[in-house]
Amino acid sequence: MTLPIKFFHTDDSNATDPLFFQRYYNTMLFRYMAAFAVLAAAAPTCEGFSTNPTPLAIKPSTSSHQRTNKSALFMGPPTDPSAPATDLYGEGSRKYRRTVYTHDQWVKHRSPDRFVNNLSTLFNSGIYKNVGKEVVATTSVAIFVWAWNLLVGGYQDLSGVAHDPIIQGEWAKIVGLPLQAFTTVSPSLGLLLAFRTNSSYKRWDEARKFWGLNINHTRDLNRMATAWYGNEGDPWDGTEFMGAPSSKAQAIDPAERQYLLGQISLMTWAFVRSMKRHLSPPDEDEEDYIAEMKSRLSPEQAEAIISAVHRPNRALYDLSVAIEKLPMHFLRKDELNKNLSIFEDTLGGCERLLSSPIPLFYSRHTARFLSTWLLLLPFALYGQFGDSWNHIMMIPATAFISVSLFGIEELATQLEEPFTILPMQGFCDKIGGWCDEITSWAGQGQEAEEAVQANIAEIAPSR
Repeated sequence: MTLPIKFFHTDDSNATDPLFFQRYYNTMLFRYMAAFAVLAAAAPTCEGFSTNPTPLAIKPSTSSHQRTNKSALFMGPPTDPSAPATDLYGEGSRKYRRTVYTHDQWVKHRSPDRFVNNLSTLFNSGIYKNVGKEVVATTSVAIFVWAWNLLVGGYQDLSGVAHDPIIQGEWAKIVGLPLQAFTTVSPSLGLLLAFRTNSSYKRWDEARKFWGLNINHTRDLNRMATAWYGNEGDPWDGTEFMGAPSSKAQAIDPAERQYLLGQISLMTWAFVRSMKRHLSPPDEDEEDYIAEMKSRLSPEQAEAIISAVHRPNRALYDLSVAIEKLPMHFLRKDELNKNLSIFEDTLGGCERLLSSPIPLFYSRHTARFLSTWLLLLPFALYGQFGDSWNHIMMIPATAFISVSLFGIEELATQLEEPFTILPMQGFCDKIGGWCDEITSWAGQGQEAEEAVQANIAEIAPSR
């Protein structure tokens, strides 16, 4: 079928018009631009909504990212120019989001220049790069709507001269939708996105609190073990304790004390390190985990934990055995074991978060609603930008709205699984260092005898 295209007509009178060639040039230029825009928008180049997307062509890196012997991950984007391109955004960039703030970071966080700094890194944002395909899709729809309406509805050249439609016919109509339909459903879309984001943040906050409990109670456990070591009875007056005869505190073998408390510290670290490995991707942490366990534990202990089906449970069992070997009253051992019950609770809570996402039907409906709303939005925006030259401002407006709304949904998705963005390795290293320090302190039977007697004499009257 031949399209009824109306070409620019020339005759001798036009040739004598001094503006003739300028208008002719503008007309042909806009016709070629419009035709090219229609072809570009119609081409299936966008992968964001494709059923069979083509992988992004990224040149693989020839070198791998080196980790330290503690697998401590530094914060921020990779500074090594040979780092894989996939580490710059997407799944590979999550390990660079494990931020631990100190006073210096908080000062920078509150800086009056934070808005300028955030805008200056706009094009380096991993969130925006992740939604790039979706933004290209909605922007392509906006370009198609703009170009089609320009072809069938006429246009205005750079000189401000209006021209007739290039494509004419009964079927050649301007496409558009009423904006009221979008404003009507906008509150519903906003509620869906708000609930999605709040639920994801709550999951991240809950995971962080679980690790906060781990930090608090590992210190509590080692503090009590160190302070109560050797206290099998009441050291003050030798009276009966809970109806059973009790003896005063006896002399303590420093070497045995160092070994037994060292086992408490090591097994505490082994549990949190095994928990971190349990919650992390295998390809990121398995080799470092095995190396760390073998470097700190005895070969038998390390092999027993590494070969276990559920490594955190095995490490927690070994910690319980280490507590049982301590020379102290069974009631005090019970107090220590209460911390282990809390560790079980934090481990179970983290497993729940890892295995149970936000209900998939909710996430999918939100994504479908948002995608459809943004893909159809250009049809409603065309008439709203009539004051701009050929309605062209609808294209950047569509891109900006798409980046903003797709970005909110992407934030929720990134927060939903919190463990690959929590600095768990940093937590484990800190816990190990703190426990070693606590168990190195002089406990009962280790202080100078004169100081012990002076303290007893001072405190005894108050008992």
